Amino acid sequence: MGNSKIWDADWEISEELAQRLIGSQFPQLSSKRIKRLGYGWDNTVFLVEEQYVFRFPRRKVAVDSLRMEGKILPKLKNYISIPYSIPLFFGEGKSDYPAPFLGYPYLSGKFPIGLTDEQHALSATTLAQFIRKLHEFPLQVAQENGLQHDHRNLTDIALRKARMLEFLSDLSIYITEEEHDAITYYLEQLKTERVTERNVFLHGDLHFKNMLVDEDGKISGIIDWGDMSIGHPACDLNVVYSFLPPHARSDFFREYGEADEETKVLARLIAVFIPMLILMQAIDDKDERVANEARANIKRALAE
Repeated sequence: MGNSKIWDADWEISEELAQRLIGSQFPQLSSKRIKRLGYGWDNTVFLVEEQYVFRFPRRKVAVDSLRMEGKILPKLKNYISIPYSIPLFFGEGKSDYPAPFLGYPYLSGKFPIGLTDEQHALSATTLAQFIRKLHEFPLQVAQENGLQHDHRNLTDIALRKARMLEFLSDLSIYITEEEHDAITYYLEQLKTERVTERNVFLHGDLHFKNMLVDEDGKISGIIDWGDMSIGHPACDLNVVYSFLPPHARSDFFREYGEADEETKVLARLIAVFIPMLILMQAIDDKDERVANEARANIKRALAE
């Protein structure tokens, strides 16, 4: 898929370096065991003895987002109905690692990988309540704290569709003919080029790698708020299609409130777009488990 990927790291951080940075700035944690949990596009994540999670930016573009998390996340507590990551430790960059980093209470749960449709459906109302309250967060407060406004040009469907056709070309040797044809048919049938701009406070990156579920498969936590922004609600509503099976979507909108057709069109598009990106990275990382879940997300998003 090319030699340079948009998820390539500017900085790599080892467990030893994370231990040294955390221990030197937060002495109360210096004796605790630290292990790497993994990494996403923007951050490398470390677990501190099942008590705290620390996120260290691995790309320069993630630094401002992490600083924004430190400012905004504490202000959300009256608007969030699901456990989420509130920062407790604010680390500063040093000569051996130049970026700031944050520590949060550890949220129990696991990623929703390999769940049945019925397990996914358990979260319809909980997700609806969470997203409805999140979208009610005052935009004035978000703007006063410098939150970005639609920096990804969410409403431009034609541009996003063109990018997805490029992704599809890259993925063609990794997916089945049936999967390729289903995505191709969906994009060919999509005639809308742009939707009307609407603005709410967004998590901005809701997908299965930023959600946690309990042992029954019900949503139990939301993590990684680095893409918080102001923009179209469809950005977050993508989970109605990527996460929920078709029969549970009416339950979601009954609780969230009905969405117009433009919003649903854009939400479904993003519900295919994000898993395509996750699939590309998972293939690059040789992570079959995540790749299979990304494929399942795409299939669910395309289902009527």
